[in-house]
Amino acid sequence: MLKDKDIREPLFEFLEESYGKTRIIEEKMMGRSRADVIMIITDALVGIEIKSDADTYTRLEGQIKDYDKYFDYNIVVVGSSHAMHVEEHVPDYWGIITVDEVDEKPDFYFLRKPEYNKKVKLNRKLELLWRPELGILLQRLGMPEYKTLSKPAVRKKIIESKKVDPADVSHEISELLFERDYEKLLAEIAAFRKAHSPKRRGPKKRTSIKRTRRAGK
Repeated sequence: MLKDKDIREPLFEFLEESYGKTRIIEEKMMGRSRADVIMIITDALVGIEIKSDADTYTRLEGQIKDYDKYFDYNIVVVGSSHAMHVEEHVPDYWGIITVDEVDEKPDFYFLRKPEYNKKVKLNRKLELLWRPELGILLQRLGMPEYKTLSKPAVRKKIIESKKVDPADVSHEISELLFERDYEKLLAEIAAFRKAHSPKRRGPKKRTSIKRTRRAGK
């Protein structure tokens, strides 16, 4: 029986073969749910939920609601035990990838390709960007820098701007996530906090770096 840990790396290779240029971010909180995989492709974000043969559909209803807010496309990846019934549990615009064990290796197949998710919210997608990335986005959109504004305030300015095409914003979000350099961004964020926050006593909380995978450069 294939488990989640057996599926991930071969799945990423399958997605790279299917989509070309991709970047993978794993285990990211989206609303009340944790997205197993976020796949960045040109002009769009794809949410991927993995349900191995060892998993159940217990939390899927809530996960669908959260995924639909953040991602342009969504895909559920299911083991063979779920393949016959998964269509009953996900919306018809969600894609479905089945995984079987062939010669002791995972074998993937698109049972259904994903369609565009009309429920996606641009402000939710913008939440994936860090403050320095929002600054770069403002420059690329030809907007003021708003250096003193918080992340929520900057996101609001972008959403409310009548001069900004949402398609351009989506494209730039993907490009910024492709370009993301975690070490550089963490250093910039630390410098920003030092310049704009009062001095604090006691140990500093360390920011963790999520594991990412980039393919198809």
